[in-house]
Amino acid sequence: MIYLDNSASTQIREEVLNVISHELKYSFANPSSPYKPARKSRISIDKSRKIFAEILNCSENEIIFTSGGTESDNAAIKGPVQSLKYFGNHIITTAAEHHAVLHTCLALEKQGFEITYLPTDKYGIVSKESIFNAIKENTVLVSVIYGNNELGSLNPIREIGETLTKLKKTESKVPLFHTDAIQAAPFLNLDVQKLGVDLMSISAHKFNGPKGVGVLYIKNGTPFESQMTGGGQERQKRSGTENIAYISGAATAMKLADEEKPELSKKLNQLRKLIINYINKNFPDTIINGHTENCLPNIINLTFQNIRADDLISALDLEDICISNGSACTTNSLEPSHVLQSIGLNANLALNTVRISLGRYNTEEEITEFLKILKMILKRSSKLNYETSVEI
Repeated sequence: MIYLDNSASTQIREEVLNVISHELKYSFANPSSPYKPARKSRISIDKSRKIFAEILNCSENEIIFTSGGTESDNAAIKGPVQSLKYFGNHIITTAAEHHAVLHTCLALEKQGFEITYLPTDKYGIVSKESIFNAIKENTVLVSVIYGNNELGSLNPIREIGETLTKLKKTESKVPLFHTDAIQAAPFLNLDVQKLGVDLMSISAHKFNGPKGVGVLYIKNGTPFESQMTGGGQERQKRSGTENIAYISGAATAMKLADEEKPELSKKLNQLRKLIINYINKNFPDTIINGHTENCLPNIINLTFQNIRADDLISALDLEDICISNGSACTTNSLEPSHVLQSIGLNANLALNTVRISLGRYNTEEEITEFLKILKMILKRSSKLNYETSVEI
């Protein structure tokens, strides 16, 4: 199998599996209990929290463990704005966000919140000027994705953060700034101080960790209304008995990913350029969506002229090659991608669009084999379309 859908999920690392197995066996006690085995469980969580805090350059008490990226995004938006609803009710985001953000904003809109969905440029990138110009007296939160999950394009998070920080110094403590860093985490700098963010979402299964565990950074002093009530675990911000094994696995995966960032980014950039150069040479009418330079090193979004994405995905699946038509959360939807429509791609072409996303286990040999089979399928499709048009 050649797996090229790493933006949907990554293969768990052997080192991470070993940590999870060990913790499942030995850290079985509830970390909130008062005896020695429970303290061992608590120590495991504390060690994991410290790893994330060091990588994000924040305090350990600013790290909250969640069930994954969707919960982190939901909490990052709902928690602050519900706490600030008597101060203001305006949220700014972009039209190209992940559905975990967009659907959360839509739900809040039904509750009376005012949402501004900013357009992006043709690459799916929003400008800091458009963010600044959209801010009003009642704006309480800005949420912008770091690296787009379908296009790979990078938003100017640091520049937006600097703009909002300057504004808050002269005006007030709002608007707060959240970034969905779920796709960016394996490749980009996550220093929350340099980025100027108040909240950040991360999900472990995007960097070879387990599914079902995520991280939410909440800057100290950020107004926040808990979305999960109960025993008050996670600093009273997210109740529920902690998933010790997966939290430890996530921390291990994050530490390894952070150590390998430069090397992995270089490798995947080379593979990405190999694919793009091949497409440009052999299928020059193919549209490459997203920015080709200001982007994540692992995502290639392609629109083919003569084949539906579903047909191409199925044909490659028969050859044991895995790609997708965008976010795994909306793979079964018959509607064109909202991200592609937000950059101006018409609905018909959007349905001809696929996403190839690379990961740490991909090799040049795999890419060469993939491109050979892709060429065969596209040529076959082109011939079939020609013969059909002649008959008509």
